Amino acid sequence: MQFIQAILSNIWAFGLAVFFLGASIFVHELGHFLAARRRGMKVERFSIGFGPKIFGWRGRDGIEYRLSWIPLGGYVALPQLADMAAIEGESSVAVEKLPPVSYTTKVIVAAAGAFFNVLFALVLATIVWVVGQRMLVEEQTNRVGSVRPIIEATGGKTEPGPAFVAGIKPGDAILAVDGKKVSSLSDISYLIALGSGRGAQGEPKATLSVQRDGRVFDVDVYPHYVTADEIRDIGIEPSMQVTVAQVSPGSAAAAAGLLEGDIITHLDGEPVQYESFIRDYIALHKGSALRITYLRDGKESETTAEPRRLVEAAGGEPVYRLGVALRGAYSTHIAHIPPWAQFNNIVTLTWRNLSSLVNPRSDIGLDKMTGPIGIVNQIRVIAKYDFVSVLSFIVLINISLAIFNLLPIPVLDGGHILFATIAKLRGRALPARFIAATQSVFMLLLLTMIVYVSISDGRRIVRDNRAAAREAPAAPPEK
Repeated sequence: MQFIQAILSNIWAFGLAVFFLGASIFVHELGHFLAARRRGMKVERFSIGFGPKIFGWRGRDGIEYRLSWIPLGGYVALPQLADMAAIEGESSVAVEKLPPVSYTTKVIVAAAGAFFNVLFALVLATIVWVVGQRMLVEEQTNRVGSVRPIIEATGGKTEPGPAFVAGIKPGDAILAVDGKKVSSLSDISYLIALGSGRGAQGEPKATLSVQRDGRVFDVDVYPHYVTADEIRDIGIEPSMQVTVAQVSPGSAAAAAGLLEGDIITHLDGEPVQYESFIRDYIALHKGSALRITYLRDGKESETTAEPRRLVEAAGGEPVYRLGVALRGAYSTHIAHIPPWAQFNNIVTLTWRNLSSLVNPRSDIGLDKMTGPIGIVNQIRVIAKYDFVSVLSFIVLINISLAIFNLLPIPVLDGGHILFATIAKLRGRALPARFIAATQSVFMLLLLTMIVYVSISDGRRIVRDNRAAAREAPAAPPEK
């Protein structure tokens, strides 16, 4: 039964992804289409997808409407705007016989696709605002919940937590990262990941503005790379409630009297604020006896346990375990974020992404980007848990799509505006052959980038699925 439910859940999630991505593309092209009709331009074709058509029809207006095989966007064939024959197919009319269109018309039609994406995003953002989106309470603050003494770096090697080494403490408020103001832990993590700071030896570096006991001071932190994607991380997290999910018979935890459902609050007086804290703490203290403070039925109690030596690690170091499986949980609330605040966050996020992508000192490259395959997979994952979060993600996609399309790059809408502006300034049109050749070159570059990013997406999805299959236990992992 669970297998069938999993299949149906994936089908539903994949269907949502295809629907909303298709809707975003359709809305974008509809903007071009309606603006072109309104401004009296010749419209030959309205296509969702590129390449050979799957099916289509010719309307009474003489326009061909079609669905094409290559699902990398869509187009409205407008021969008066630009010669896109190499991409959209040959025109059925002699372009030179069509009346010229004004600069204003070209700009309006080229920008209309992005404008419609913004309108679509506004509708969805309003729904998200009214309905409300479930968010983690602990992540919506810039106050550090927990500092990991040990983190697992790329390649599986354990390293001292960068924030721990730098002296960051639970309760510290992080005001800025590399001079950029932050208001939440998610902001902090994101700016660390996108950071371009380097130390004297070229190692990753970030400067945090920290507030503690009324004092504000700067701290240099040297992030480690984590996960197979080599993302910068400093090892700070929101706090969570850690509950005993299972106690192994004959273990140190059982001998200490711990029971399923106990909430572990402290080890040796140190607050337990994330799920793997116990494992990290035991490793750091080489298995020495622990004073454990816990809550049972709302009453605080204390016990002592000595972790037991189980096996030798690969490097010859002993591994100690308390013998409990833990379950961490965050507090959530329903947030009603106004559309303009959502837009501001997304524009800031997109700008930071683009800035990091072109910054040679950053670790963000094309291999870290997400293409159509990755976007569909992200929607699929989100859709399994929360429909409103899917809508929020589609808002992000549409605003990002609008910004990307308005970049002054040939073959994009911003490229059409660029060519029209150059022609306006020089007083005559650019040579048609030059425009066609430039469009073809940049289309080839864009397709190459999409293929490269899609391959990276595919590898990442396969790798993550394999890792999840290996790590998924019948019960929570033992500490």
